[in-house]
Order: sequence, then structure tokens, then C-alpha cells
Amino acid sequence: MQVPGGFPAQIGEAELTDRRAEREVLDRLLDAVRGGESRALVVHGEPGSGKTVLLEYLAERAADCQAARTAGIQSEMELAFAGLHQLCARLLVHDEALPLPQREALRITFGLHPGPAPDRFLVALAVLSLLSEAAGERPLICLVDDAQWLDRASAQVLAFVARRLVAESVGLVFATRVPGEELAGLPELAVGGLREQDARALLDSVLTGPLSERVRDQIVAETGGNPLALLELPRGLTPSELAGGFGLPGALPLPRRIEESFRQRVDALPAETRRLLLLAAADPADDPVVVWRAAGLLGIGAAAAWPTTQAGLAEFGTGVRFRHPLVRSAVYRSASAQDRLEAHRALAEATDPQADPDRRAWHRAQAALNPDEEVAGELERSAGRAQARGGVAAAAAFLERAAMLTPDPARRAGRTLDAAQAKVQAGAFGTAVDLLARAEAGPLSEFQQACADLVRAQVTLFATSRVGDAAPLLLRAAKRLEPIDAGLARATYLDAVVAADFASRLASPGGSLPEVARAAAAAPPPPHPPRAPDLLLDGLAAAFGQGYAAGVPILRRALQAFGSDMPADPELRWLSLAAGAAFHIWDDEGFYVLSDRYLQRAREAGALSELPLALMTRLYALLFAGELAAAAALAEEMRAALEATGTNLAPYGALGLAAMRGSAPTASGLAEATLRDAPPRGEGLAISAAEWAAAVLNNGLGCYAEALAAAQRASENHLELGYANWALVELIEAAVRSGETEAAARAGRRLAEMTSVSGTDWGLGVQARSQALLSEGEEAERLYREAVERLSRTRIRVELARAHLLYGEWLRRERRRTEARDQLRTAHDMLGEMGLEAFAARARRELEAAGETARKRTIAARLELTVQEAQIARLARDGLSNPEIGTRLFLSPRTVQYHLGKVFTKLDITSRSELRSIPPATADTALRR
Repeated sequence: MQVPGGFPAQIGEAELTDRRAEREVLDRLLDAVRGGESRALVVHGEPGSGKTVLLEYLAERAADCQAARTAGIQSEMELAFAGLHQLCARLLVHDEALPLPQREALRITFGLHPGPAPDRFLVALAVLSLLSEAAGERPLICLVDDAQWLDRASAQVLAFVARRLVAESVGLVFATRVPGEELAGLPELAVGGLREQDARALLDSVLTGPLSERVRDQIVAETGGNPLALLELPRGLTPSELAGGFGLPGALPLPRRIEESFRQRVDALPAETRRLLLLAAADPADDPVVVWRAAGLLGIGAAAAWPTTQAGLAEFGTGVRFRHPLVRSAVYRSASAQDRLEAHRALAEATDPQADPDRRAWHRAQAALNPDEEVAGELERSAGRAQARGGVAAAAAFLERAAMLTPDPARRAGRTLDAAQAKVQAGAFGTAVDLLARAEAGPLSEFQQACADLVRAQVTLFATSRVGDAAPLLLRAAKRLEPIDAGLARATYLDAVVAADFASRLASPGGSLPEVARAAAAAPPPPHPPRAPDLLLDGLAAAFGQGYAAGVPILRRALQAFGSDMPADPELRWLSLAAGAAFHIWDDEGFYVLSDRYLQRAREAGALSELPLALMTRLYALLFAGELAAAAALAEEMRAALEATGTNLAPYGALGLAAMRGSAPTASGLAEATLRDAPPRGEGLAISAAEWAAAVLNNGLGCYAEALAAAQRASENHLELGYANWALVELIEAAVRSGETEAAARAGRRLAEMTSVSGTDWGLGVQARSQALLSEGEEAERLYREAVERLSRTRIRVELARAHLLYGEWLRRERRRTEARDQLRTAHDMLGEMGLEAFAARARRELEAAGETARKRTIAARLELTVQEAQIARLARDGLSNPEIGTRLFLSPRTVQYHLGKVFTKLDITSRSELRSIPPATADTALRR
């Protein structure tokens, strides 16, 4: 067992005992990092098991590498990004090489630059890029000790980085007691007790006198081979106990026993030394300047440090270093309440209010005996600074403490409500519910009551994942806000529309889309000329409250307003709903443009938490446009985004892609999972998506009975945006092919009620095609031709190709084989080129029945790219740089280059320019593997 440098030999200095297997794991990790690979590892075990010693071993073995270190400190868990800043401080010289949004996010996070709070996933991506850039000079080993005590923001970022490391020459090693949620799934190295033989050897190495064999056996057995316990517990025994054996003290849990051993040694120190140790234990920064300044205020001299060094408990030098976290805990817990107050009071006075106002506020709060508005106000300002850096967990902690110290009941309730809101943003939903209950028990204004309703809706949405229960709560909040803040009330009604749409058929009573629409229709007018979100709310309220025709003209004006110079933040917030409104009124151009704008805004803002929904929206625009290769690229990007952000979103994009491709196993598996997982979340829209996808898939495969059943289920609840309307089109085709003409006619009338009002070529084109299926003779032909003509003027190439297919099928049945072959050939070529394999196969069968053998499209088979390699190759071919590709796929630029190198080798090319010769369809094939 090695002891940190600076501690005297008599406390148990010994060689690293045993741990051969653990050292081999660390050696292999180091070899991989030196070889250009990246590795992450979670070393876990009980306190005193030797985790820190193993980190020291790795640091010594990696002397030829760069090293970056941080350690979680229990008292520092409320300070946002404290652990991350400690790790990255020496590496910030490389931040100029980062893409601008990442560089700015990092500087704002660390308080080096003012600006709006960055998205936490953008911060994580910036740290990944920073580590990658630093490792470009020499391999980098990052050591994170006591990870269980990292502040939440740092823990989330470092866990993100650990999962995205591939080929950066970075090793990221965590030491923790138990792997928490953030570190779950990463490679682990469990550190248990020493083997009996090694435990005895370690125990003997630190003993200076005789030891009874019985006592030796008992110590080894009771410590379970825990190295720190083997070193510390004998200190609590008298020489006679060691020699003669009167047994060990009572059966406290092992960490408590170790801490108790440290406490006894602390109690034996001089009073001034104990007070100095308490100052060091109470300051989370381990800043010797502040500690000695506070010591001076308490009249403690430099000589007080020597006994603690002699006792091997702590070292005062360029920093303050405790031998073990349990020493810090023992010092702080053994001090009296009065001594702790005195220590925090001195540390607050010693902390520079300009350079470190948050730490000063924290110390003042710990020193407060009674409610104190001045201290509470200081904590509230600290919360604001933490929020501005993206440290929502720290902001919540500051606000919670501020509320406890607030003497005025009304102000205390308000701060408690603010703390609850911050807890929701930090993901601490259980604490948020408790704080919300405390806030509602106090005197809240009407506005604050509305805010409490909003917080409760957010808890319902995010903590319970019950989408269906959120809309009624949002409606209640909006109603309260109406007389207070009309603008915020209208925004809350829009949030309720979104919640009701996602809930769809699973909406709770009072939270269906028609009910939300009726409530929103009664909302007060905006306090300014109507803007895009106002028009969007009015249009949706009219469409779902008064009828489709009432909403179309207002929605059309809203979509035009979104195309004007809108501020980025509000536009980003509502572009998803705007795109949904576009496909609701069959506006293909609006849908295509707004989905592109939505994705662009999300990327520009670095809003990675918004990105999965933006990708899904854009993916559907590309699907209907027949750009399946580009949609597949977004599907892979969306997979990476969902994995990186932990977003719980149904696989809408993957469902649509698999259905249009005609990939039955994939589509069926996704649909089955969605139908299983969506009901508990109350996400009815996902059920509609799965049923619509099943209808598309089976229409392509020619399984019309199955397509009809799925389309009927999808279109039953037609009061939603998107899927139910699209399902009507699938229903009509499947019903006609199944001989269910009455069901097809009813669906046709419902479809015409919308498309005739929308008046767009998309809407009227699918209406004409659907009506043609129900018609005969010249009328059918006229309608097919109208469908082809109208759809050819839209971006909806998939529906155009299917119009050619249906027209060709009709012509063949009319025995007009030559004309049928023209239409079927066009359909086959279009569908095959786009990648709609099942529909293309259907066209090929029809062509053969019409007397022509269709050529099967062949795709070069030389590609053996993985999904990620194909995605990177496509983006590189499109001209994106390595940093831009990395941002899209949540990878470092060096990992992108690593994958590109493998792509070049597999394709036998040497430059990015040669990628342009690879057909898009070929890369798309790789993505289907």
C-alpha cells in the first residue's frame, strides 16, 4: 500500500500489496491509450479498498503521458462544474482549436465569458473536443477520484465524454464507491478486499510491536481485507490488546469504524491543530491561501500544521490534502456545532467577495444560525450566476438554502418555488415535488400559483413520463396566467397543444386536443400585434375547436410569419409545432422549409436537448420527398443524439424509414416495441406512428388486409397532427384492394374535407389518386392523370411515384398493357432509386405481368462500411469538416478522422474528394446493414 507523498513513513508506508489483476487491467488501458485508442474505466469499491492507490499507480506508470486530475468533494457538490473545471483548467490552452459554439459554451460554463447558459450537451461535446485536442500532443490520462461526490453537472458531462471516446488517445478513469446512474454501463473494475495472505502481509508491514495471532485473524476477518482498515484499526487498540487479545471494538460498519479511528487520532491533536484541520475540512476549494487567511482571523499560527502532518492526517503545502476523504469527514463530523459555525464564518470573511462570491455565500449560509435575508439574497444571486453558466443543479441547491434562510413567509414560498423549478431542470424530480408542496403551503400570488402548476406539469411530463396527464395541468396554469400575463398564458396554451397532440388518444380527461383548443380559443389576445406563435395558437385552436376549414387560413398566415425575421429563441421553441401545422394543412413546401429551418436553428444554438425532435421532423420531410438516403443519415444522427442525451423519444423516424423501405423485420420490431412502451407513457401519437408505419409497410408488400386493419386503427383518432391524416390515404388504398369499398369511401370523404379546403397540390393530388381508386372508366383515368400532374409539382416524390404505380396497375387491369408499362416503368425506376424496395418490387411484379421484365437495380457490393462509417463518409462527401461531422454525431474530430481512415482503406481511396465518386445509394446500402 503506497501512501501519498508528504506523509511520514510511520503511518504505514508500504509497497502496493497484491492487486496484480487490477494492475494488469490498468496496464492494458494505458497500452491502448499509448497506441492511439481511447478507454474509459470505472474503478469501484468500498472506502479504503485502495481505489485512490490504483489511480496513483496509473499516474506513475503514465509518466510519459499528460495527466489531468479532479476529485469530488462532498461539500463541493453544490458548486456547478467545480470538478470539471479542476480537470480541464490546465487544458484550456487548447480551446482555440474548438468550433466557436463549443469554445463559447466552455468559456461561459467556467465563468470566463458572459453569455446565455449553454446547452449542457454542447458543454459535454466541447469537453470531448478539448480532451481530444490536448491528446493530439501526447496521450492524455484523466483521473477522477471520489466520483460519487462530483457535482451533478460535472458528473453528467464526464459520463457523456466517457461514452463518446473512441480514438483520441484519452484514458478516462473514475474511482467511486458504487457506480451511479451516470456511469452505468461503462467498463468496470471492482476492487475488493485483499486475499488473506496479502492482508496479513500488509498488516504486519505497519505493526511496530507483537500481535496476538488470534487478534491478527480477527482483524483480517473483520476488515474483509480492506487495506485502509488494516492500516487504521490496529491504531485503536492498546499494546496489551494487540499482544494479549481482548477483542476488537463494537461492530460498526467498516467505513464508520475507519472514520472513528481517524476521529480518535484527530481528538488526540492539540486544540489549535484541530481548529486548523476543521477550517481545511470546511472549505471545499482546498485553497491554502483562504484557509490560512481564515486561520489568521482565528489567531491560529503556522505551527498548528505540524502535528497533523506528523499524525499522517493531512498535508498543508501548495494545496490542502487530506490523507483520505474519511479524514475530512471525521474532522468535520467530530467538531461541535459552534466550532463549525465559527469555521464557516471565518472562511466567509477570508473569501474574496469579488473573485469568489458563490463560495463566500455558501460559507455565510453554513454560518447562519437563524433566518437572514441578507445571506438569503446573496445565495439567490449565486443561484442566478450558476444558472447563467448552465449549472442548474447548483442553482437549485443555492435556492433551496436561500429559501430556508428567508424570514418573510411570502418571499420564502417564492424562493422555494424557484428552487422546485430549478430541481426539475436538474432532473431531481423527487426533491422538486417536496419543494413544490412546501411552496404551495405558503402564501403564493396568483402568478406564483400558475408557475406552480407549470412546475407540476413539468414534473408529470418528465418524472413520470405521463404525457397524457400534462395537458390539464398546463391548461390550469394558462387559465391562471390570463389576467396576469397574456403572453405567457398564450405560450402555455401552445405547450398544452403540444402535450395534447403527443398524448392523442391517451389524453387524460380534460386534456384532449379539442378540449385544449376550446380553452385556447378563449385566451386573451396578445398584448401586441399578432406574431407567428400567436397566429399558430389561433389557427390550431380554430382547426381543432371549430373545424378544419376555420383553421387553415390562419395557419397559413402563421407559417408565412415563421419565414420572416423572427428572434432565434422563440422561433426554435415553436418550429416543431409550426412544421406539424404545415403537414396538417398539406403544405409540402412549408413542411420542407420549416423542418430544415428547425434543424438548422437547433444546430446553430447548440440546443442538443432539442435536436432529437428537430432531426425527427426533418427526417419525415426527407422521407416524403423520397430522399431516403439523406433520411437514413439523419436516422443515424438521431440514434447518436438519443444515446448521447438520454432522450426518451419513441422511434418515430426509424419507424417511418423502415416502413417506406419495406423492411418488414425492422419495422415490425420497432412497431411492437412502440406499442408496448408508449401506453405507459401516455404517448398516443407514437401508437398512431406505429400503426401508420404498419399500413405503409403492408401496402408496399401487397398485404392489404393487414394494411387496412392498421390504417383503420391509426385514423380512428383523427384529431392529431400528421399520422391520422396520412393513414387515411393508406386506408383508402388498402380498403379498395381488399374489396372494402364502403370503408374506402368513408375515408375518402374524410380526406376530401381536409384536402379540398387546403387547396394544395399535395392534398389535392392524394385526394385525386384516392378518388381514382374508387372510380371507373374515364373518371378514374382523369383522376389518375390529375394526381400525377399535381403531385409532380410538389416535393412529395414518394406519393408521385405511388401515383404512377397505381395508375399503371389500373391500366394493366384495363388491358392497356403498353400504357401500363410506361407508368409502371416510371414507378419502378423512381421507387427503386429512392429506396422504397417493397413498392419497387410491387411495380416490378406488375411490369412482369404487363409483359416486360424489369431490370433489378444492382448496387455495388464492394462497400463493407459500418453504419457509422457510412454516415461519416456521406457527411464528408457532402463537404463537412471533421469538427462539423463530430458535432453532428457527438464524436471528437479525431474519432471522425479515425473512421475516415478506415473508410479510405475499405474503399481503396486516398482523399475526401474521391468520396464524391461513391453513389449515395451505395452508402445507403451500408446503412441498412
